[in-house]
Amino acid sequence: MAVPYLRSRQTVTSALRSRVVPRVPHHQLGARRAASTSSSTSSSPSLLSNARLFLYGTSISASLYVLHYYATDTRASFHRWAVPPLLRFLYPDAEEAHHAGTEALKTLYNLNLHPRERPSSSDQQHPLSVTVFGTELQNPIGISAGLDKDADIPDPLFALGAGVVEVGGCTPFPQEGNPKPRVFRVPTLDGLINRYGLNSRGADAMAARLRDRLRKLALGLGLTEQDVKEGNTDGIPPGSLQPGKLLLVQIAKNKTTNEKDVNAVIKDYVYCVNRLAPYADVLVVNVSSPNTPGLRDLQATEPLTRLLSAVVDEARKTDRKLKPKVMVKVSPDEDDDTQMEGVVQAVWESGVDGVIVGNTTKRRTGLAPAGLKLSNKEQLALTEEGGYSGPALFDQTLKLVGRYRKMLDSYSLHAGAGVPQKVLFATGGITNGEQALKVLNAGASVAMVYTGMVYGGSGTITRIKSEMRQQIADKKAEKTNKGV
Repeated sequence: MAVPYLRSRQTVTSALRSRVVPRVPHHQLGARRAASTSSSTSSSPSLLSNARLFLYGTSISASLYVLHYYATDTRASFHRWAVPPLLRFLYPDAEEAHHAGTEALKTLYNLNLHPRERPSSSDQQHPLSVTVFGTELQNPIGISAGLDKDADIPDPLFALGAGVVEVGGCTPFPQEGNPKPRVFRVPTLDGLINRYGLNSRGADAMAARLRDRLRKLALGLGLTEQDVKEGNTDGIPPGSLQPGKLLLVQIAKNKTTNEKDVNAVIKDYVYCVNRLAPYADVLVVNVSSPNTPGLRDLQATEPLTRLLSAVVDEARKTDRKLKPKVMVKVSPDEDDDTQMEGVVQAVWESGVDGVIVGNTTKRRTGLAPAGLKLSNKEQLALTEEGGYSGPALFDQTLKLVGRYRKMLDSYSLHAGAGVPQKVLFATGGITNGEQALKVLNAGASVAMVYTGMVYGGSGTITRIKSEMRQQIADKKAEKTNKGV
């Protein structure tokens, strides 16, 4: 029995010995520990490095977002205090600066880097909405024709916060306008003198751009072009293509058309209506540009009535359910009672829907306050032919709005009940919220800006509306304090 036991013991012992971990010499053990420590240490910097890269990337992304948000917000101060002076410095010629600004807005819009008005809490607390031609506009501030002569940038201009954008003036056929230079700055007065002469690429070219714009919207909504024209888009106007906004298209005659041949003049305007009416919410008949020989002669009652009647008749033939409205743009220089009465008579007899009061002036008296010194260059600019625009026109605009409102309403009383009131828009010298409220309270439905944008930059519309809201709020608070 002893032999088997011994053998089995030896077998177990051998098995145990085979499972015992061999003893590692001290010098090898130290090496292994060193290797383990080294591996652990090398992984720590790697994690730290990744964390740093993540933080850097996040910081850069956040900074770029903040920069983009600030730079594209119309409330940013540099839009007023940096961009306009920079354009004047880089482009001594005012027309070149105009083209550069237009191209910049167009390019930035295509890249989604354009300045835009973002909604704020004050929009809801103090709304500025107003109903014009059956459309509830988001606000009563507009951009006058001249900034976008060929309908290149209506959407970038709407993005700046305007309730109304007027493009043009557009002539039936392309024309170069007057020889250059033809635009002159008077920075001390925030004024401009221009004698563009209605430079235009023509009605067909403008119609093509507006048609492409409409087709893109239709394609995006899965609708046909006619659907959009008919207004089958939840109340979106077929001109502006944006809710609560209106697109005005200004039309005029070609320079070569003899203004004494009223039939030929009518033919020019009707051609423009035929091409552009499908893409406009409102057509504006320009008979007030001072830079087209004989154009202002058309403001006489008889030729104006014939012209406006022809435009209204053609506009009513537009192939869509909601026909475009028609307005006439009158000169601030024709301010004699007889002249104004003649315009009002033509408006009522022709069926025109409203009047835009104001354009540039040929007058040069009273533009500079007494004691204000102008540079030699500015004094020379004031001697140039052309129409002047700037803050100095405001008082005349305000007076004309009140007088036209009274005259138009007087005819309205004679027309009887049920006849809609003629609409008034005001343009000329409006640069701030206080002035906008004054013309609105005087009887205008919309206050329009042109030169104020040139000197005030792309945040001008937002600033004017903010000032209006503040004034309205202050007056409400004042009444509350007085217990009214």
